[in-house]
Amino acid sequence: MPAFTKTQLFAGSVFCAFLVYGGYLVAHRMHNQHELDVAATTANIPDVAVVKPKPAPDTLSITLPGNINAWYQAPMIAQVSGYVKMWYKDYGSTVKAGDILAEINAPSLDAQYAQAKADLQVQMAKYKLAEVTATRWRNMGKSQAVSGQSVTVQNANERAAQSALAAAQSNVDHFAALEKFKTIVAPFDGVVTARNVNVGDYVGAGSGIGDNGGASELFTVADTHEMRLFVSVPEVFSYMLKPGLTAKVSVPQYPNKVFTAKFLTIAKGYDPNTRTAVTEFTIDNNDQKLWPGSFASVALTAPSEPGIYTIPTGALVFQENGMQVVVVDAQNIAHFRNIKVGRMSDAYTEVDAGLLPGDQVVDNPPADLLEGQKVQLSAPEVGYLSTGGNAKAAASEEDDDE
Repeated sequence: MPAFTKTQLFAGSVFCAFLVYGGYLVAHRMHNQHELDVAATTANIPDVAVVKPKPAPDTLSITLPGNINAWYQAPMIAQVSGYVKMWYKDYGSTVKAGDILAEINAPSLDAQYAQAKADLQVQMAKYKLAEVTATRWRNMGKSQAVSGQSVTVQNANERAAQSALAAAQSNVDHFAALEKFKTIVAPFDGVVTARNVNVGDYVGAGSGIGDNGGASELFTVADTHEMRLFVSVPEVFSYMLKPGLTAKVSVPQYPNKVFTAKFLTIAKGYDPNTRTAVTEFTIDNNDQKLWPGSFASVALTAPSEPGIYTIPTGALVFQENGMQVVVVDAQNIAHFRNIKVGRMSDAYTEVDAGLLPGDQVVDNPPADLLEGQKVQLSAPEVGYLSTGGNAKAAASEEDDDE
């Protein structure tokens, strides 16, 4: 076996060291390249936060403004022109049907009434004369003393006089009816809520203003034994309006008292400007605490429809296919799914159809997210994003299932 010199042994040791170092460099470079490839692949997978649909509350409550009106309310409008002779009931007076509220002095009407009665007397006299004359001519006609033509003329005169008498009588009845309107009476039991005239004011007949500026609406009488509550309910909440529904009502003048209103009816049509339907409730008012014209805050509570879930409004995707959400499956693949949206708010939206309780819905999905793209679930710190707690909870649930 040949003997190696020290120089040869040293050279061999150096060569082996170079081989080892070269192998280390190659392995290190391959490791770095692998890490870069993994980092590049991971960077192409978007991070998303997911939430799970939550069942909608068992009951739905909304508070809306309302107006309280009297059960009946009648403005008393003058039917004759004249001057107020006297008024007898003031604001807040309790009246019975037929009670006198005011009297109107109408001299022009009185003169017309007197003229009509005088005309009636004239027509009565003319009719009696025509009747006597026609009777005499008919008797002479029987004996052929006069011609039949003459008898026919007298009969026609009698009928004309009778018609003129009937017209005169109708005219008298017309003015007699107007004479009754000189006395303003309450149409039903109630309360006087308005008195717009004073003694000496001129009022004009009809619904307008008198010739001299006087108001023709003399009084307003309201029946307040029961009140009507009118509420404009938005279209999305109209499903709850049905017989048996009650509402809790509060008014500013009684901040610590709650009144109960019962559903009466709904206008089966929506206002195209506000998309609301006028809904009518009734409130018992035997204690007379509520007054017509009051503003009311109306709280409605009704069972919500089953099978409805809520998700953050930011999870909605608006595309040409309609309203959608992005759902992540078990392999972390994103899929776009069509949904049917119900009521919406700034924070949450109700989904009537298209979601299941176990679905993982992407909150605030990226604009460039594609169908079938792989994603990875992020778990942000609680409080940083509203979905952070949900993402962690979802991850812990998956760990428990494993």
